[in-house]
Amino acid sequence: MTVDDTGSGADADGRVDPPQERGNAHAADPGEDPLALRLEQLILGAERRYTPFQAARSAGVSMELASRFWRAMGFADIGQAKALTEADVLALRRLAGLVEAGLLSEAMAVQVARSTGQTTARLAEWQMDSFLEGLTEPPEPGMTRTEVTYPIVELLLPELEEFLVYVWRRQLAASAGRVVQSADDEEMVDRRLAVGFADLVGFTRLTRRMEEEELGELVEAFETTAADLVAARGGRLIKTLGDEVLYAADDAGLAADIALRLVETLANDETMPELRVGMAFGTVTTRMGDVFGTTVNLASRLTSIAPRDAVLVDSAFAEELIRTGEAPASEAAAAEAAAAAEKEGEEPPKYRFALQPMWQRPVRGLGVVEPWLLARRDGQP
Repeated sequence: MTVDDTGSGADADGRVDPPQERGNAHAADPGEDPLALRLEQLILGAERRYTPFQAARSAGVSMELASRFWRAMGFADIGQAKALTEADVLALRRLAGLVEAGLLSEAMAVQVARSTGQTTARLAEWQMDSFLEGLTEPPEPGMTRTEVTYPIVELLLPELEEFLVYVWRRQLAASAGRVVQSADDEEMVDRRLAVGFADLVGFTRLTRRMEEEELGELVEAFETTAADLVAARGGRLIKTLGDEVLYAADDAGLAADIALRLVETLANDETMPELRVGMAFGTVTTRMGDVFGTTVNLASRLTSIAPRDAVLVDSAFAEELIRTGEAPASEAAAAEAAAAAEKEGEEPPKYRFALQPMWQRPVRGLGVVEPWLLARRDGQP
């Protein structure tokens, strides 16, 4: 639906959309649950006052730009229902102000709205579905979930808000630190990273055998274990895909340690399926917290051909481990280095990892690759 300059809610042909086509927020809808409205007002901290047209006019932005911002944040078109608050006006004014001041381009402001909306939408869904659901079982028969949810939200809202801002500032500080340490401006966007995919083996078969609740618990346990291990070792969890996680690290040795610890941890858990990991090292493009490019695609392909409870890396990853002294080029090279050190009365090199070349093979869309099997060297933690 398009909105004309008068904010009438009519489309280009002059037709006015019927109420059921105007989205899901109608302040005047007599069928709307009053408790739901109270809950919305509690969370937003303000009453509905504006239609989209009125909010855009109050913020001093065009309706077109306001619509772009709202859609980027993940909100549905609501026609001209009076569903927006003073906070919506202020948010529009802030984004538009950053553009007017030249701090952000209009395209970048839309990206800010989209990345923030996507991240917080997932967080909000998780909190309501997983967290609040366990706390809002009706204590007495006949009580609705909304009646129980209201006082819970009232108590938790300020604490969760403070915690969200704290975590965001911490993450922003860590990200800013990585940017400052980048070698040049190009590296801020196109960076050389180690990228790893960890994939549960036989997950499709499990979905046929397990009950939905059991499957959900397994996925949650896997994601939690992977997220904790990646964070604890200094990597960055990029995203989770149910039976698969994607992570990145600034150096190959760190990524290799994470991969092997993931395999070792799940191998010691009888409730978990086997795991396989594929990793690649090279230039990666980062956008909105995600990673893209040939390096990422190669890591994904290596995962699909990796043996059970094993880690495959590409040749660039192997070369990086050899270059940094984390792994020998071969066992013969390790023996020669140890003999040379002994002759000079020095400590022999202590390699953390072992690399075994595998057969070259064609990989769909990427040509012929030479995978290497990664393992820990004996006695190395």
